[in-house]
Amino acid sequence: MKILVINAGSSSLKYQLIDMTDEKVLAKGNCERIGTDGAFIGFKTPDGKKIERKTQMLNHTQAFEAVKNALVDAEYGAIKSLSEVTAIGHRVVQGGSYFDKSVLVNNDVINKIKELAPLAPLHNPAHIQGIEACTRVFGAKVPQVAVFDTAFHHTMPEKAFMYAIPYKYYEKFGVRKYGFHGTSHRYVTDKMADLMGRKKEELKLITCHIGNGSSITAVKNGKVIDTTMGLTPLGGFMMGTRSGSLDPSVVTFIAEKEHLTPDELSKILNKESGLLGVSGVSSDDRDVSAAEADGNLRAHLAHEMLYYQIAQYIGSYYVALGGCDGIVFTAGLGENQPQLREKVCDYLTCLGVKLDKEFNAKAMRGVTGTLSAPDSKIRVELIATDEEMVIARDTKAIVETL
Repeated sequence: MKILVINAGSSSLKYQLIDMTDEKVLAKGNCERIGTDGAFIGFKTPDGKKIERKTQMLNHTQAFEAVKNALVDAEYGAIKSLSEVTAIGHRVVQGGSYFDKSVLVNNDVINKIKELAPLAPLHNPAHIQGIEACTRVFGAKVPQVAVFDTAFHHTMPEKAFMYAIPYKYYEKFGVRKYGFHGTSHRYVTDKMADLMGRKKEELKLITCHIGNGSSITAVKNGKVIDTTMGLTPLGGFMMGTRSGSLDPSVVTFIAEKEHLTPDELSKILNKESGLLGVSGVSSDDRDVSAAEADGNLRAHLAHEMLYYQIAQYIGSYYVALGGCDGIVFTAGLGENQPQLREKVCDYLTCLGVKLDKEFNAKAMRGVTGTLSAPDSKIRVELIATDEEMVIARDTKAIVETL
């Protein structure tokens, strides 16, 4: 069985083709700048060569045509015919209160994803475009599966997901905490349990997905009890360009002083804040780190704020869980920023965390393993996340029941 995994954004489309016999990635690539004159597809050939082609992609249907052509390319293709693709799995950001697990795509599912678009206006419409474009290019007979970022967080209790605002806004508009990065948190939860040689149903874990977008999740007995992102991915701690959670009066105060519209405020909080906003340098942590090394005080402050906020959430989740067996670092920064892990773990010494600083310093660029010292009271692990594999496995499981 070969599964095509799709992650469609508003102007991009990432894909992987995975052979589920041995879970080997046969092909992967990315369509960028869909809808512009500068659109192109970049992909890796089966032998690892990187290819980039400029091509017309005015919409997602044309992007899928480019993906199809890359997959069956006479020279670089991974398959001879599209008939080799058994099914397609789609990442969908917002599943709202409807979806607590992955589902086979049908008209009802599509309509519900559309209905939830106001909660994820940049993502859900793009996912619909991806699903519909897939149907046009691959045909209606190829089954498609939707895997939701929010599904893993459905086990959160009301006391964790509700906001202290008039209850009518929850009833009328579904205003509550949903959480995101669910496929990543789910993957590393299962992996951590395997590494510890224990069932996840008996563990208390804190999983830290830290990248340009970041979230931390408390998992008790295999179920999420709390997570940092909220109604949207803006909630929680500061990220590359996102502010994270704020005193709400900060928003109304700035709006009044600067005479800003909701859209203008959203742009500031989502695109101009976080590491970029504080450092004034970049949203890319590599640039912020270089500036800090050169003595840039605002870059240093941005990092100090980030480390402090991550440690705060881990500490609060330690309390919420009633203890902790393991902490996982994953995603771009979590996997490749030793300084971040060390600084965060320095705050956690009061909980009995002891870091193996020598291993931590070299654990990056694909190096994973146990970051904590043998006498640490809490195991700390570096795990490379694999959201695409979660999507592929869910797709396989659903298709096998058809």
